[in-house]
Amino acid sequence: MNHTGIHPDRVQALLAKEGAHYAQRNPQSQALAERAAPQLMFGVPLHWMNDWATPFALQVAQAQGALLTDVDGHTLVDFCLGDTGAMFGHSPPAVAQALADQARRGLTTMLPSEDAAVVGELLAQHFGLPKWQFAMTATDANRFVLRWLRAATGRRTLLVFNGCYHGTVDDVFVDLVGGRPVQRASLLGQVHELTTTTRVVEFNDLAGLEAALAPGDVACVLAEPVMTNIGMVLPQPGFWAQAQQLIGRHGSLLVLDETHTLSSGPGGYARAHGLSPDAVVVGKALGGGMPCAAYGFSAELAARAEATKHAAPPGHSGIGTTLTANLLSMAAMRATLTELMTHQVFAPMHALAEQLAAALRAIIAHHRLPWCVTQVGARVEWQFCPQPPRNCSQAEAALDAELEHALHLALLNRGVLITPFHNMMLVCPATTPEHVQRLLAAFDEVLVQLSSEVAS
Repeated sequence: MNHTGIHPDRVQALLAKEGAHYAQRNPQSQALAERAAPQLMFGVPLHWMNDWATPFALQVAQAQGALLTDVDGHTLVDFCLGDTGAMFGHSPPAVAQALADQARRGLTTMLPSEDAAVVGELLAQHFGLPKWQFAMTATDANRFVLRWLRAATGRRTLLVFNGCYHGTVDDVFVDLVGGRPVQRASLLGQVHELTTTTRVVEFNDLAGLEAALAPGDVACVLAEPVMTNIGMVLPQPGFWAQAQQLIGRHGSLLVLDETHTLSSGPGGYARAHGLSPDAVVVGKALGGGMPCAAYGFSAELAARAEATKHAAPPGHSGIGTTLTANLLSMAAMRATLTELMTHQVFAPMHALAEQLAAALRAIIAHHRLPWCVTQVGARVEWQFCPQPPRNCSQAEAALDAELEHALHLALLNRGVLITPFHNMMLVCPATTPEHVQRLLAAFDEVLVQLSSEVAS
C-alpha cells in the first residue's frame, strides 16, 4: 500500500486487464494507428497524443456536444473536452454556424473586419481590461505579452510559480528542486540558461514572492490564478490580495493566464474573485475550439506598450504571426463571446460540476480512500491526497502516474473520457445529469476493483 491507499499490485493487474480489453474492442483504431506510424513521428500528429493511457491512440470519427464517437463506433461521454479547448462542447452550433457563414466570405486577409471591433468590445466587457491584441494560441499570447512587458518596463526578469502552466513558452520551464531553481530537464533543444532571467517561487508563498521581487528587476509575475498543471492548487484565502500589493509595491506587473481558469465564468477567475491584473491571457475555449487567443492590457500598460513600439526602430517586433486574428477565428470568437460566455450558460455548468464534485467525494469516502476533490467553476479534479495541496511540491508528491493510467483507461473502456494529464474533468453546456451518472457509476465500479480490501 502507498500514499494513495491502493496496492500497486492491484494497479498493475487492472492496467494489464484494461489494456487487453482496449485492444480487443478497438481494432479500427489500431489499424489506423498502424497506418499512421510510417509517416507520423511517434505515430500521432502531436507526440502529446501518446500521453493517453491507451496501448495505441484512440481514433476519432466525430465529436458533438459532450459526446465523442471513435472509429470503432463507441460513443464516449467526454469530460476532457480537448483539455479545455472544447469547454463549451464540441462544435457548438453558434460557432459552427459562424464558421460556415464566414468561410464563404473569406478565411484570412491580414486585415480587420467588423468582427474585430465587436470582439474587442466584448473582451473589454467580459474581462474589465480596455485594450486587446490577438494570437493563434495562448502560448503565443503569453510569449507576446512577455515581449511587450519586458520592453515597456525595461526589465528582463520573469517570475513564475513552481509547476506553472503557460503552454510551451520557454521562459517558464524553471522548477524548484530542493528549494533551488533548475531548468526543467524535459525541455528539448533549449540553448540559453533560463534561470538567469526567470525566478520561481512556490504558489501561496508570500514571503518567497516578496524575496524574489525585492531586487526590483522583475518585469512581471506570470501566473494562473489557480494552478492547473500539476493538479489543481487553489490560492489560500487572502493570497492574491496580498500578492497584488507586493507586486505593485516593487514596480512589477501581474499577468493572469486564464486559459484553464476560464471555467470560473464569463470573465474568468479574476473577474469572479475581484482580482485586478495588469494583463490577462485567454486561449483555447475562447474560439469554441478554433485556434485563437487574446491578451488584454490595462489602459496604463497599453499606453506604455504603444509608446515603446512607436519609439522602436522599424522592423519586425517579434510579436504576431500572419494568421493571427484571421477572419475565421474572429468570427468564432464573436460567436463564443456572444452566445456561450454568458452567465446563463455558465450557471448550469457550475451547478452540475458541483453535483459531480460532491458525488465524487461521496464515492471516495465510501471506499475510504485518502483523496480529495477540488472544483473551479466547471472544472473538477480528484487528487491522491487527503487535503487539497497548497503548492506544486505538495501536489507533485501526491501524483501516481500508474494509478492515473489505470483509472483513465478503465473509465475509457466504460465509455467515459477524462483528461490524460492528472484527473481533470470538465462539464460543458451539453453535459447532462445522465452523463455525470455514467461517469460516477464507472468510477465506483473501477474503485471496487482497486480498493475492495479497504471498502466497507
